Amino acid sequence: MRRQTPALLVAAVLVASCSPSEPPADSSPNPAPGAAPATSPSSPVADAQQAKSLELYRTLHKEQQWELAAPIGKEIVDKWPGSAAAKEVQETLADATAKATEIATRRRLVAMWSYQAGKESGGDQVTASIYSSDLAADKRVRLILRRHSAWGQSVYLFGGGKGFECKGTCSLAARFDDKPQKIAAYLPDTGEPALFIKDDKAFIAKLAGTQKLSIDVTEKGKEPRTLVFEVGGYDAAKFPQLAKRK
Repeated sequence: MRRQTPALLVAAVLVASCSPSEPPADSSPNPAPGAAPATSPSSPVADAQQAKSLELYRTLHKEQQWELAAPIGKEIVDKWPGSAAAKEVQETLADATAKATEIATRRRLVAMWSYQAGKESGGDQVTASIYSSDLAADKRVRLILRRHSAWGQSVYLFGGGKGFECKGTCSLAARFDDKPQKIAAYLPDTGEPALFIKDDKAFIAKLAGTQKLSIDVTEKGKEPRTLVFEVGGYDAAKFPQLAKRK
């Protein structure tokens, strides 16, 4: 007999879970008031579902497929509490759930970054960018890392509206996770709604080990606010160095 793959086993368990259980062979009248409820006999269908779910959990756990194992394990514990299967699953479920959560969080953080490569103004260019965590789209500011074969490397904030308040070289209060840092910044000569970070090399070096970046800014015509970027999914390999053109 061909061995079922985890995906097929998952489908089989889901179908079985949605199927109606067999009614008990004997029907008993409602218990008298105050009497303890009678224990229903185990159903062959339920026993088969439980065994199949446990087999699937064991397989997924062994193969370290935490995102699939965790919900199957939770179903076993919730659906058949006190059973031998539930007791076995409970020994490893907390760890499997924690690992599944970690994987899902990592995937979300990675997806927040956008990477692009191409030609720009006669040169090669690569960028890595992420939006601030504001819920309203019109309030979001983009943090952009840029490398250009002719212009070199830049790091800047790009917003909407009239841009940012900054005279000459201004100092921004920032926090790499919980570590405070002062960042020197300046406005571009082109008048774009951007704010450039002066020491881009040091900024990128700190960014690589940071989960949450906070930067205090003031936009023209608006109240000061703190921009928050969930930068933990940054992948330096997707933002490569470029050979500088002479």
